[in-house]
Amino acid sequence: MQPHNEKLKYLLDIQSIILELDKILVFLENDYTNFNSNFITIRAVERELMIIGEAINKLKKIESDLTISNSHQIIGLRNMIVHAYDAIDPTLLWKILIKDLPILKIEIQSMINH
Repeated sequence: MQPHNEKLKYLLDIQSIILELDKILVFLENDYTNFNSNFITIRAVERELMIIGEAINKLKKIESDLTISNSHQIIGLRNMIVHAYDAIDPTLLWKILIKDLPILKIEIQSMINH
């Protein structure tokens, strides 16, 4: 696959996952208590964030000067979910969903449009 096509694939993967995470937030009625009391949803969010981290890691290999806010932290979270799964705090995941995901959504959309 050509680098441009590969880059677009990862960007579209991330965009798709963000839309899925948006649906989870709607399902939870944007309520932390609903999130924290549902271990299946917590695991689903972990999985989706892990995939985003992996996709960003692969994007950085294609384009080393990739400008995504917090890309190192996103990749770090992916590694933490994979290797230190028992240390993941649901509060951290919620913060990412509420504060960080909207920023990532805008950045990814901008990259897709260019």
